[in-house]
Amino acid sequence: MKIVFAGGGTGGHFYPIIAIAEAVRDVVRERHLIEPKMYFMAPKPFDPEALFENEITFVACPAGKMRRYVSFQNFTDLFITAGGVISALITLFRITPDVVISKGGYTSVPITIAANILGLPVIIHESDAKPGRANLLAAKHAARIAVAFDSAREYFPKKVQDRIARIGIPIRKEVAFIDPEGAYQELGLERDIPTILIFGGSSGSAKINEVVLSALPDLISFANVIHQTGKDLFVEVESTSKVVLGGSANGSRYHVFPYLSALSIRRAAGAATIVISRAGATAISEISLWRKPAILIPIPEAVSHDQRTNAYAYAHTGAAVVLEESNLTQHVLASEARRIATDPALVASMGAKGADFANPDAARMIAEEVLSIALSHEPEQSIS
Repeated sequence: MKIVFAGGGTGGHFYPIIAIAEAVRDVVRERHLIEPKMYFMAPKPFDPEALFENEITFVACPAGKMRRYVSFQNFTDLFITAGGVISALITLFRITPDVVISKGGYTSVPITIAANILGLPVIIHESDAKPGRANLLAAKHAARIAVAFDSAREYFPKKVQDRIARIGIPIRKEVAFIDPEGAYQELGLERDIPTILIFGGSSGSAKINEVVLSALPDLISFANVIHQTGKDLFVEVESTSKVVLGGSANGSRYHVFPYLSALSIRRAAGAATIVISRAGATAISEISLWRKPAILIPIPEAVSHDQRTNAYAYAHTGAAVVLEESNLTQHVLASEARRIATDPALVASMGAKGADFANPDAARMIAEEVLSIALSHEPEQSIS
């Protein structure tokens, strides 16, 4: 049995792939099936360690990006994508996978086009409330379409509606469940005050970091702050924070990191009273599973078509408030964080309202469908 994963230009695309791979292996062990060979096709491996730990072979495949603004690179990248389709055709013909799973994004386009040409079954997963162009293109020939938001259905062609199911977003097991005590022990957090956990996306956000730094004196006056800055932005944020907090009696309440590992995320989330985050669908699902209230700061729609829609769809449950980046100031951020985090009843209410959004079984449901399609090609797979 051979399975190919496509996509992964961001953590929001890549880590659900890892979650599906984990679930596939769980189901295979439970059913005493032969271990599948799994491959990940993309221009870059994104997280080589995660691929290695899950025994997924990386295969490079070029892909051109179609930007939402006028750029000469949109023209040149057409040739990169064409080259990617040829590369994918050769690779898929050599591997002969039983099923291809696409998470969308420009990195998946050559693989899904090649899979269609070769007649390979494709399952696509759409995380966002408004589907991306890559998945809309692949949907025409997809065997199954999994979505996280009900609103995503209306964007797909009528002829594929019977193939669509709302599944949710696959979340890695190692971050799905929180550790309430770990962060207190590791960081020495003060227990009698709220804790604010701040994410800026897998690469960080210069804008969020800038506002957080300006708001720090206010934030640490009433809360512990755990701040993931993004690897490339960490040095600047750390050095600036030392200036901002110089001489502050509460400076030890601020804990800044370039990147949080899965274990650190589990611990930080366990301690968090409220989460301030970008509005990627994977991040929202994790917050939902943690049952934490959120302040969502979506990437502006001119840059990313999906986050604003995601943010308001989730906020409609009552589990989050949305702060548009154009209106984001240090005073607004600190005021909203204080209003929510210092009101235990509101914290509990918002956390409970978001609990139904995420589906903890999403990865397994997709894995079951993947194996159903794969085994239809190779019925003799049991090792028992």
